[in-house]
Amino acid sequence: MALEFTDANFEELVLKSDVPVIVDLWAVWCGPCRMVGPIVEEIGIEYEGQAIVGKLDVDNNPEIARRYSIRNIPTILFFKNGEVVDKQVGAVPKQVLVGKLEPLL
Repeated sequence: MALEFTDANFEELVLKSDVPVIVDLWAVWCGPCRMVGPIVEEIGIEYEGQAIVGKLDVDNNPEIARRYSIRNIPTILFFKNGEVVDKQVGAVPKQVLVGKLEPLL
């Protein structure tokens, strides 16, 4: 299951994680975000214990969106050891996201 990341918990859950983290930056009004959402949820279930997977609503958490210069959503950031190591902008098939996650495990 995907966690809900916020400006408040981002450092603890994402930056301090000892496993890779996928952050799906999205908004309620974004059509492509609604296509990616269920894929992110599936990855969260399938990789439970190996990676942390979550979503961050950019409208409710503008600080994180600004910090990572998010201009388009959905944007999916891949973190390892507190650093962004990969990024995907736009709606893509599940295998693209899994292909970016696998090498980080």
